[in-house]
Amino acid sequence: MSIDISKLKHHLRLGVQWLTQVATVKDNVPCGKKGESFNYADWHGALRGEYDAATGTWDVFCPYWHTGQGVKALVAAAEILDDPSLLDDARYCAEFLLNNQIKSGDDAGLFPAFEDRCDLVNTSAILESIDGMFKLSDATGDPRYRDAALKAVDWVARKAWQDNLGKFFDYYQITSSSFIFGLWGAQNRPLLDDAVFVSAWKLTGNKRYFDIACAIAETLVKEEYPSGNWIKICPCNPQTGIIHPRHAYWWGRPMLTMFNETGDQRFLGVFCRSVEWYDKALRRDGGIIRDTGADFRTASFGHATSGSACAALCFMDRSALGERNYWLSRAELAINYCMAMQFTNSKDPNLQGAVLEKVNFPDGTDRSPYYLRDLGTIFFIQAAASYIKLTASR
Repeated sequence: MSIDISKLKHHLRLGVQWLTQVATVKDNVPCGKKGESFNYADWHGALRGEYDAATGTWDVFCPYWHTGQGVKALVAAAEILDDPSLLDDARYCAEFLLNNQIKSGDDAGLFPAFEDRCDLVNTSAILESIDGMFKLSDATGDPRYRDAALKAVDWVARKAWQDNLGKFFDYYQITSSSFIFGLWGAQNRPLLDDAVFVSAWKLTGNKRYFDIACAIAETLVKEEYPSGNWIKICPCNPQTGIIHPRHAYWWGRPMLTMFNETGDQRFLGVFCRSVEWYDKALRRDGGIIRDTGADFRTASFGHATSGSACAALCFMDRSALGERNYWLSRAELAINYCMAMQFTNSKDPNLQGAVLEKVNFPDGTDRSPYYLRDLGTIFFIQAAASYIKLTASR
């Protein structure tokens, strides 16, 4: 089921156009009610990531890490499409992260990555903002992005890391300079997202960063359950038995990096089992449902196309370790699903080129059940670019 590259590039361009021309904030007006509550001084370059087709309204969820991942997608697309202008778009988005970063005081370096609440910064959201900045710095030669990212990494290492737990504190309240506990989501977590501590170690030579990465990997080995995932740690929900569709991506995929750096076979085993989790979670058409249980039973609605794109990225990594044809075929199934979910002939200009993230459960009306999240498009771009690059020499 190999994918026609010219067709994939067409879909990739459509996604890039939506990301840069529709989703990117071009003025200094906060997006939506949640966006207004975040009180960012400068909104230029942020991604307005949530669009309800039924009401035609926009909002944001966590513009910091979503924009950081959007930067990463644009850098990848610039290379694959041989379009340097996309690096200018990536720079424009990156300025949102730079302009709102805390510059002084004890919180200097902090990315104010508000997610669920306007008063609480998520440590995971900080870390997920960073890899795109590293890649943009590499692509442009501009050290500002790398330096800002390293300052954010240092803040997390300095303030959130708990050596005795092998985990990070998560919800941070800037006004009180303290971490908050006792709330859903305020949980110590082993955040290995994008292996950014390994990247920071290589860029700085500071072994503390590598030691933190190794300690996180050890925690992930100990707390893996079920196979290839971590249902006891949010955003999974052990009470309902629901596993988040990108959980294995954030924590399982970087375990391959940890294996490559340490040679520890346990880390490789976790990575492979995480890929196998995606292999089982993928629906027959290549889709993934957000409410996927530990037994792989799902709801009928609440799709998560970003999960399919993340699965494709994991499958492509796995293909380099053996059984290449099988794992590439699984990546192709997931990418084809993403393309099928893209709006290519939409009457609503807000949808044109976007990859649909989910279909809502019917509410008794005939309103559109379509709900956009920028993550569907962002991770599709990353997966499509990776597939084109990987298969160029096939």
